[in-house]
Amino acid sequence: MQRAAGRRRGERSASEEQVRLVAHATHGVTAVTVAPTSFEIVNAAYGRATGDHLVDAIDARLSGALVEFDSAAVRSGATFTIIVSGDAQVGDAAVDAVERALEHPFRVGDETVHLGARIGVARMTGDEALDHLLRRAAEALAHARASEGATTRVAAEGSGVPLAALAADLHRAMERDEIDVRFQPQVNLIDSRIVGVEALARWQHPRLGVLGAETLLAAADRAGLGNALSDHVQALALRRAANWPDALSGLRIAVNVTATDLSRTPFVSRFLARVHEAGIAPGRVTAEVTEEAMIDNLRAAGVGLAALRAAGCRVALDDFGTGYSSLSYVATLPLDYLKIDRSLTQAAVGDARNRVVLQGVLGIAEGLGLETIAEGVETEAQRLLLAARGCTYYQGFLCAGPLDDAALIALVGNGSSKGKS
Repeated sequence: MQRAAGRRRGERSASEEQVRLVAHATHGVTAVTVAPTSFEIVNAAYGRATGDHLVDAIDARLSGALVEFDSAAVRSGATFTIIVSGDAQVGDAAVDAVERALEHPFRVGDETVHLGARIGVARMTGDEALDHLLRRAAEALAHARASEGATTRVAAEGSGVPLAALAADLHRAMERDEIDVRFQPQVNLIDSRIVGVEALARWQHPRLGVLGAETLLAAADRAGLGNALSDHVQALALRRAANWPDALSGLRIAVNVTATDLSRTPFVSRFLARVHEAGIAPGRVTAEVTEEAMIDNLRAAGVGLAALRAAGCRVALDDFGTGYSSLSYVATLPLDYLKIDRSLTQAAVGDARNRVVLQGVLGIAEGLGLETIAEGVETEAQRLLLAARGCTYYQGFLCAGPLDDAALIALVGNGSSKGKS
């Protein structure tokens, strides 16, 4: 399969072969985006060389599974984006072939690797542009990753709103206060105190209802508003947290920092000015970054994050376990927290090998003096497993999903005391 340069999560670029295939398709097009679960954890358990060989093995197996289909694929890291020409029945058959190809373990050298996968599917509607179709498939993949059950998610045809239209709407959305934030609690695994929250962006679209962060970021990229959106969401989240009542005054607030944020030369001064303007103590603020935000310039990212920590903020590496990087991020960057991706959190309960890997990740974090936050905790069994193995905090629907201010205040007031991490 053709390789693509590294991109921000959710961003895909069509190859020339895919563009030609779509141009000549007469009976429909299906986009399929496939990502192995816990890939970074495989790197941690077996080494980067094994991870590289594993991606090659996935590539070969998918190519063999799709040989009977009129298809074209692009490989970006460990994520594969496939275009299939044909009607819905053909598209379904291709998805089934992909699922069957990945359900068996892989033999890489002397190792047998059991690998899960998440799949996002989107069918082209009307005169929908190819780049928007790929966006919808990527969003479906994000929903599949967030799902505790189904590993394959199909984007609803009704979600095929042209991205250009959303981008135009976004120009007015911030002025109209349509962009909001919700707060998902982070809970101490030992005493069940809510110690902090992660701020998550939402768009209350006047026609389409609530749109999540994936769609919001895609529209911002299309509109050239990535910087403005990030500034708006960070400032809004910090102001809201600064105005919480005393019952929530001890909670930390984690805000997401994007690749665009880190690439701006005055990033640190801008961020700290935003914290100061909100009237919130830097010691309550955590900057959450993903590996994609640092992949272009690790050294510069490290310098910026170190400056934030020197000013009193903390730094978390988000989504650990979903990317294609080596462990150099964890060893090199000035971090306080390592956030364990939901895919490992949810797999560890039912699989002994994943439990060993989870223990290894927690051991690495402990050895480096990092606290850990497990994402996607849905069940008491998951919570007990994490607590027994030394994880520090969790977030997930076992406690609560993303909440507005009133719901968060009510939750803390109903028995979860404030705390400091």
